[in-house]
Amino acid sequence: MTFLTRRQLLTGSGVLTLGALAGCDAGNSLNFKYGKNLSNEVMGRTFKLQDPQGNPKSISSYWGQMPMVFFGFTQCPAVCPTTLARAAQARRLMGRDGPRLQVVFITLDPERDTPEVLDHYVKAFDPSFEALTGTPEQIAATAKEFKVFYEKVPVGDSYTISHTATCYVYDSRGNLRLGLPASLNAQECAEDLLTLMELC
Repeated sequence: MTFLTRRQLLTGSGVLTLGALAGCDAGNSLNFKYGKNLSNEVMGRTFKLQDPQGNPKSISSYWGQMPMVFFGFTQCPAVCPTTLARAAQARRLMGRDGPRLQVVFITLDPERDTPEVLDHYVKAFDPSFEALTGTPEQIAATAKEFKVFYEKVPVGDSYTISHTATCYVYDSRGNLRLGLPASLNAQECAEDLLTLMELC
């Protein structure tokens, strides 16, 4: 496995621009190769949910780290496990910078995703991953704050959930910076994540 480093990545790809000198405040100068610059978007600043141990969590809980927020549900057949596996691989590809990436999985199915189920689910991908939950009303409010679409789709005598599959990445000061679509692979995600880490 070839690990990427922030300096090699940026100098090799020619992304080290004025934004690196100006720092995080120059959100418009962030130049991501694959994902979308979301620096001008205001999302996720006020949500309040709980981790499986019942501890309150908000975006400020992750200051000093680089949180990557993803919405899904544990019975998701494809998109959710694929995205979490991709995140775990990207974290490894980031080498020594990987531990700064904090994956945060927010359930869209609090009725079936108990705290115990959630905790076991995310940690099967990486022990560092965290899951958040809340009441259906809290989940709905949080999804709305992120502009995340989701709806229950009947399947026999049960249901599945159709939902937005974007990962939302914040810098270490709690500012939304990067959107990673489901179409990217782990290497592409790692490159953009290291770009953000270098510039912010």
